[in-house]
Amino acid sequence: MDGNVVLVGNPNSGKSSLFNKLTGLQQKIGNYPGVTVERKKGKAKLPNGTTIQITDLPGAYSLFPTTDDEKIATREVLKGSIHNEDNLLVYVADITKLEKHLLFFSQLYSLGKKMILCLNMADQVKIRLDKLETFFQTEFEIPVVSISAKRGLGIDELKKAIQSYSQKPPNKKIFFSKEDILEEDRDATEVLMKGDTKIDNDYLAFVLANHAHWLSELIPGGQKTADVIKNSPFNPLKAQVQDTMKRFSILEPMLLKITPLIKNNPTFTDRLDRLLTHRVMGPAIFVILMLFIFQAIFAWAQIPMEWIDGAFGSLNGWISDNFESSWFTALLTEGILAGIGGVVIFIPQIAILFFLIGILEETGYMSRIVFMLDNSMQKVGMNGRSVVALVSGGACAIPAIMSTRNIAGWKERLITIMVTPLISCSARIPVYALLIAMVVPYKKVGGIFNLQGLSFALLYFLGAAMAIIIGFILSKWIKSKSPSFLMMEMPDYRTPNFRNVTITTYNKVKSFIVEAGKIIFVISIALWFMASYGPKNAMKEAEENAVKIALEENLSPEDTENLIATNKLENSFAGIMGKAIEPVIRPIGFDWKIGISLITSFAAREVFVGTMATIYSVGSEDNTEGIQAKMENATFADTGKKVYTPATIWSLLLFYAFAMQCMSTLAVVKKETGTWKWPIIQFVYLTLLAYFSSLIIYNILS
Repeated sequence: MDGNVVLVGNPNSGKSSLFNKLTGLQQKIGNYPGVTVERKKGKAKLPNGTTIQITDLPGAYSLFPTTDDEKIATREVLKGSIHNEDNLLVYVADITKLEKHLLFFSQLYSLGKKMILCLNMADQVKIRLDKLETFFQTEFEIPVVSISAKRGLGIDELKKAIQSYSQKPPNKKIFFSKEDILEEDRDATEVLMKGDTKIDNDYLAFVLANHAHWLSELIPGGQKTADVIKNSPFNPLKAQVQDTMKRFSILEPMLLKITPLIKNNPTFTDRLDRLLTHRVMGPAIFVILMLFIFQAIFAWAQIPMEWIDGAFGSLNGWISDNFESSWFTALLTEGILAGIGGVVIFIPQIAILFFLIGILEETGYMSRIVFMLDNSMQKVGMNGRSVVALVSGGACAIPAIMSTRNIAGWKERLITIMVTPLISCSARIPVYALLIAMVVPYKKVGGIFNLQGLSFALLYFLGAAMAIIIGFILSKWIKSKSPSFLMMEMPDYRTPNFRNVTITTYNKVKSFIVEAGKIIFVISIALWFMASYGPKNAMKEAEENAVKIALEENLSPEDTENLIATNKLENSFAGIMGKAIEPVIRPIGFDWKIGISLITSFAAREVFVGTMATIYSVGSEDNTEGIQAKMENATFADTGKKVYTPATIWSLLLFYAFAMQCMSTLAVVKKETGTWKWPIIQFVYLTLLAYFSSLIIYNILS
């Protein structure tokens, strides 16, 4: 075949699984709509050795999109039709839900595109597949292939069908003809069929007339054509309803002929849904599952975390013992390794979080959460699809915010974007784990949970509760005329593909290490320099004062060295920067060292731990001492009181739970909203919320 292959279909039809099988790439797969929010590309090798390009478009329910991810698919298909691109569409339909999945297929069919109908989930039904394929081949005059993307069945047959494809686009007018266009819509459609438009497909002209308001750059004649259509009596909503009803009137009798052939047994799903989507038991089970996840993050990760901590401590000790004392050795041990090691130690916890959430996605349970919580979310200005973004925010706010493209209403989508950073992401895990361990004992509760895991869950639930409250406030402030609605498909429960879950977890952890590692590497070097050097006279004076105090108090050589290191750090460039903001943060219990970490962690929240590790390692001879122990012994220079009291630690935990400490998230919010207005508002309200929440809790506990 010539041209590229484009995978299209409804959300949750198995396109992404098929894309993985064809290309070998490992795209994220989730058993709910909204995972694929942009097109993916890869290459596949056909049986004859030919390499072709495969494009996976986001799922869409029809050519009349209601969400941004559907618009991506619609735009790409229409663009290819306008420019006569020689693409082959492989339409992926769930064989157990053909009555829903064939609407979009019929619309693409009417565009006159070259197509292969790919019937997925063939392993889920008991049927003579050859009879089903023959039926559709007769009706549509296009190749039909039955597959199971999850199990890899039929993939070779699909590749052969792609390789041997030589048919012309279908000419049958079974779904649409010019006579189907309403009289009042005909003038608008004919605008696109005249002059230099070069559009000769009736249905393409009809669809473009519906989309002229947002596809003017694709339509020949551009804005002028769009204005003519806008000023005509054309009613897009009425036209779309008419088109959809006509298609179902043709599809339903057709499907009645094959329904007896398909023996599908969804009783297990039905029985499970009675429990998991129950008004009372459903939310209760969801809360218990979340508690289990947070418990697992702390309980299961303890041993590997101890291994990692011991490995970095041994490496630091080996370097100190085998290399001469120099600025480079200090940079390596006190800067780079201290910073990176402070984050790498939390990889087991992050991996467990991604793995367990991945299982929930793969089984189809996430769709139930969306369905269950839709009514509640509507009351606070969002809808059920917002839950996908909020739960995804537990991993990272950036893809979570991007996934809001599948929310149809502008108001609901904007509110979801504005509150998603309140959901504690994986970057906060190192901060929470370090601070919770300092203030909460590892004590069993009820024989199953422990206090640290419950404290961890408390911070997550606190962020979620605050997201609901802020969402409610924003819903009263942000006005929108468009109604909110939820349209989605409930997939059957399926056994999770642990290979997909494992690969997704690996890729997420790898991305975390690489992205965080690059930032931490640069910041660790910069911090080490700023903490080791300062204005020449100030550093010299600090050392002289320390020596003088040591002589007066008859300190030991070791205590003298530590005092010199402390004084020099306080007068270093980092100390100057931290002291500049100390008057602002002192009322919430923070000292200038924490101030430095607040500034640096704006690059990424997890940098907080690396910053603390770097600051408290500089000048210290005991590099094997844990960062937690060093922080516990820290005192305020002016009062001599301990910095990290329970009041300060909970204040710091609340600050990181609410603050917008991530510049990448701000950049994504700007990209998704198209303006700096909303990210600025978001940054200001989250900073104020974090500051005053910390102020309140610090004063209460003090």
